[in-house]
Formats: sequence, structure tokens, C-alpha cells
Amino acid sequence: MRVAPDGWELPAWKSGQFAVLGLPHAAPRSPYSDPETELEDNGKLIRRAYSIASAPEDQKHLEFYITLVQSGALTPRLFALKPGDRVFLGEKVKGTFTLSEVASGKNLILVATGTGLAPYMSMLRSELELTPDLHTVVLLGARHSWDLGYYGELIALQRFCPTFHYLPVISRPQEEMAVWSGQVGYVQDLWDRGLVEAALGAKPTPANTRVLLCGNPGMIEGMIERLGKEGFVEQTKKVPGEIHTEKYW
Repeated sequence: MRVAPDGWELPAWKSGQFAVLGLPHAAPRSPYSDPETELEDNGKLIRRAYSIASAPEDQKHLEFYITLVQSGALTPRLFALKPGDRVFLGEKVKGTFTLSEVASGKNLILVATGTGLAPYMSMLRSELELTPDLHTVVLLGARHSWDLGYYGELIALQRFCPTFHYLPVISRPQEEMAVWSGQVGYVQDLWDRGLVEAALGAKPTPANTRVLLCGNPGMIEGMIERLGKEGFVEQTKKVPGEIHTEKYW
């Protein structure tokens, strides 16, 4: 979904940040969503924050990668929108999940589930420098192959950049319309299977690698546990570290 400001200009922002979208309670819901039973109309907009997938250099619009939560309050209304419809867009762009918080000169492992890929797409389209001596690896987990967003763009990037690696994995191969020949399981499994080490050509360590985690809190907790056993530390406001996180709920 691309949203353009009407009568005002987008502020300067960084890849990895988020903006707020909103719609009134009276806005129609997608026919593919569940009936709404709990949310009461209090006259206020239903608002949610979404990571931006477009590059900061594109000042005409913001691009969002959103999945339909059938029982949700806002996404069923967003999915009912048509081109040209109006939607609330917050004028401020916020967030600290940016590359300015990550040490430069290191290999980057970008781990995501579902729409957690969005901030990485912004980084890849803008701020990440793909160089001959540093590797960038995207690990993306989803239930089905059709949930692997930006698949063509990532495959093309991998084809033309030898130091970029895309490792998708799905957890429900039995529900595929065609036989899935790729990795099966969860993104944590890709690390356990040594696929990241194979992509880098060397073992990832706290000295040579930084890891970004975005999406399902369960995935993030599982990865932090695995990485912790290998000496990686989660960065906080008080403690510098090699793991940077963004939980989606």
C-alpha cells in the first residue's frame, strides 16, 4: 500500500522507522475479514503504526507492507480501500530500529517473519551498501510461499549482487498449491542448519556480524537464545550489543 500526503510534505526520515495509519470506525471492512463484535465506536480514529518499506529518498509517498488480520480492527478496513481512497497518515515518522544504531563495517544478518521484512526493504533500497567484502543475508519466514513478500525483488538482488543472500523458509509446505523445494521450518532453523555460515563463507561471530530481528516476538526470543549461546548480546539503551530487535506485537 502506498500513501501520499495531501497538502503537506513528508518529513525527513530513516530506513527502519514507522508511520501511523488510521481510519474511522465507520469505514467498511474487507469481506474476507471476521465480523466485528467487540470494538465500540468512540468517535476516534482507529490508528496503528506500520514500518515503512519504501526508501527515504522517495518523498512522494510512503510504502507499507501489510497483512490482513481477519479479526483485527484496522487492517480489515485498510484492505477494503480502493485506489484514490483517503486514509489518515500521521505527519511524524518515528522509531529507533535504524542502521544508525548498528556498527558499520560488519556483516549484516536481517531476520524477519512476515511483514517484519518491511524495514529491511527500506534499508536495502536506500542505506545498505552492498560491498565485495561485506555480506548481507536476509532470512525470511512465513507460513506459505505466497506470504514471502517482495520475492522477485530479493531474488533479483541476489542474482546481481554476489554478497547478498536471500534465505526464505515456510512452515506449512503441506498446504502449498505446488511442490515447495525450498527450506521448511522456521527462520531459527536456518541458523541451526548452518545456512548463514555457508552464505558468509565463515562463522558469524560478535566480532564480524550484526544481527537485526524483526517480527514475531517468539522468533525474536528464540533467536536471542541461540545467538546468546554464541556470545551475541542484545543491544539496549544501557548495554551495547550485536543484536537489534523490533517486535511487531
